[in-house]
Amino acid sequence: MAKTIRLKIQRQEGRDGAKTWQTFEIPYKANLNVISALQEVQRNPKTADGQTVPPPAWECACLEEVCGACTMVINGGVRQACTALIDDVAVANGDVLEVTLQPMSKFPVVRDLIVDRSKMFESLKKVRAWVPIDGSYDRGMAPPQDDRVRQLRYALSRCMTCGCCVEACPQFNDKSKFVGPAALGQALLFNLHPVGAAISHERLEFLTTEEGITGCGNAQNCVKVCPKEVPLTKAIAMLNRDTTVYKVKKWLGLIPA
Repeated sequence: MAKTIRLKIQRQEGRDGAKTWQTFEIPYKANLNVISALQEVQRNPKTADGQTVPPPAWECACLEEVCGACTMVINGGVRQACTALIDDVAVANGDVLEVTLQPMSKFPVVRDLIVDRSKMFESLKKVRAWVPIDGSYDRGMAPPQDDRVRQLRYALSRCMTCGCCVEACPQFNDKSKFVGPAALGQALLFNLHPVGAAISHERLEFLTTEEGITGCGNAQNCVKVCPKEVPLTKAIAMLNRDTTVYKVKKWLGLIPA
């Protein structure tokens, strides 16, 4: 039976700060998640070697894997800390359960385990991930939609912009202009919307640039780490087809340049 939980936490003061490691030990309790373990450290921020330090900083909100705020790298894998049970994710070392916590590497560090995910939200703007309307008045019943399309749209809408997919994506980095798999999934979501389709040509035009679909290397890491099982590889395949058709029609003059 484990007696101690050992948290090894990567710490950093701002994006330009030096990376350091601190280890904390807390008594074992059954069914703790990573957030609960961090809260135990926060109550008594003393390292394993007896130094009292500022408590580690992290983000959390919903605590039910809906907001995506607590996304971090836990023992080398990206996921939400609220649903990461210590008993499941820790590595046993005798009677000690060891957990290593790091911030996501694809975003600037704000402090410790908190990162700035603004780049993801800027990508949503680039793909125009919204439904264009000129008012909020009642326009009556929406047009009927194929149930298979509705189900796909629902699956795509489950994205919570947590950052797991872009953290796992080898094509999303500081040297690439690729907007990432999350933005591609949202582009398809709004292209499938009866009203959102009104500006689908604008989304497809953007997706034909070097920031768009050609940046995907089909590693398929994104769909493996997505906590909401968003069908990202299916979305990317559909967008590959849609952008190809769009470019051919544009070349033939069927779409205004």
